[in-house]
Amino acid sequence: MIAISPFLSHVSRPIGVLAIFVTVSLTAEPAPRPNIIFVMADDLGWTDVTCMGSKYYETPHIDRLAKEGIIFSSYYVYQNCAPTRAALLSGQYAPRTGVYTVGSFLRGRGKNRKMVPPPNQTKLPLDRFTLAQALKKAGYATGMFGKWHLGTGGEYHPSKRGFDEAIVSNGRHFNFNTNPKTPYEKGAYLADFLAGQAVKFIEKHKAHPFFLYLPHFAVHTPIHAKKELIEKYRPKKPVGGHKNPTYAAMIHSVDESVGRIMKKLDELGLSGNTLLIFTSDNGGLGGYQVPGTDKTKGITDNTPLRGGKGTLYEGGVRVPFIARWPAVIQPGTHCDEPAAHVDMYPTFLELAGGKKESNTILDGLSIAPLFRAPETKLDRKAIYFHFPGYLQAYIREATWRTTPVSTIRSGDYKLLEFFEDSRFELYNLKNDLSEKNNLVEKETEKVKELHGMLLAWRKEIGAHMPRMKTAEELANPKESKAKNKKGKKKIRK
Repeated sequence: MIAISPFLSHVSRPIGVLAIFVTVSLTAEPAPRPNIIFVMADDLGWTDVTCMGSKYYETPHIDRLAKEGIIFSSYYVYQNCAPTRAALLSGQYAPRTGVYTVGSFLRGRGKNRKMVPPPNQTKLPLDRFTLAQALKKAGYATGMFGKWHLGTGGEYHPSKRGFDEAIVSNGRHFNFNTNPKTPYEKGAYLADFLAGQAVKFIEKHKAHPFFLYLPHFAVHTPIHAKKELIEKYRPKKPVGGHKNPTYAAMIHSVDESVGRIMKKLDELGLSGNTLLIFTSDNGGLGGYQVPGTDKTKGITDNTPLRGGKGTLYEGGVRVPFIARWPAVIQPGTHCDEPAAHVDMYPTFLELAGGKKESNTILDGLSIAPLFRAPETKLDRKAIYFHFPGYLQAYIREATWRTTPVSTIRSGDYKLLEFFEDSRFELYNLKNDLSEKNNLVEKETEKVKELHGMLLAWRKEIGAHMPRMKTAEELANPKESKAKNKKGKKKIRK
């Protein structure tokens, strides 16, 4: 009989390459289901690890992961914390879940907002069958340790959303709280604590397939790190926008957590058939251009990418994605095919041999074929973003990080549609990764094509849209103190 690799779904490839993956066998044995570990840093930029270009930060364990696995150069997430996590766990774009940002859309000063955003959902709806539930149904042990950000009370806690074991903690790097209450040594650093819980989970479930989700709170503000690591980086000379020794020390601790996981997998003989992924939830907190100048500010810098966390430019939504799976992935490989947060659900479900629930809509594609053959082209027209609200600026010289906007990435092109003034920006990312050359005037047909795709997608998915303020609202930008307070409270998110 002819057995065709299960990794061929949603792909197109030349016949010559396809032949490599077609084998003749009388007894085709299915590949063993891998353990799946997903490590996600918080606010780590595209170039904030050595293997992605940093000459200041040191990440030997993540670099080893890249050397033994694959680097995806075009992996996309949302512009800040909560929507990326919702997309990962639901497999759906933000318009389906309503989770667009952290807290409120009412950011900054009301007088500066020309539009009224729609409501923002802060909890992942309970009717979504999560990735953890799907993998648990497929026979996997499931564990989550770290920043959840999708509702922590009652039925919204991860222990009620498909995770057999779950400890939530974020907000502080020292003297942190945990939910449920979990003892730890005085002076413990949160990244170390979470790594310890992850290692215990691997040890406990070594005999059968498991899914481990480790969403760190580092390197999110406050910028706090262990003193001995800060001193390690203090003598180093800055390189470009990478210069903060405390931030470097935080990255170091995240890197150490990856090293501890890799060491445990080696000790238990699990490395060969474990898919270990390292990534981030959004771009780094930096690269913000000072209006009227060529200068940028921030804790880190995402150069050559434009912008940072909270923007829909590449610096806000493109992040590191490194995967190792020795049984399948060739070491030291690269993949330029665009992939996204919504792809993880169908990817992991396929690898686990699970089935999608009949009433579950998945917006992504399995990227499993890319692990085996990085040159594969997925059968996907575009990757979409929709942000119908405001995020106030991180630097004092600017007003906003972003105003209401939709974005589409299709092929080499990226189109942004800003709703306040019906303005478009078009970039060819292959030729202009830094998004400096707006092609709107030169490539009008491409603008028309991509805008048509974006309009069709928003209509199909039921995207929530902001509305222009009335003349009266513009003249009297009054808001309740509660709303203002809520907006200001989330200024760094």
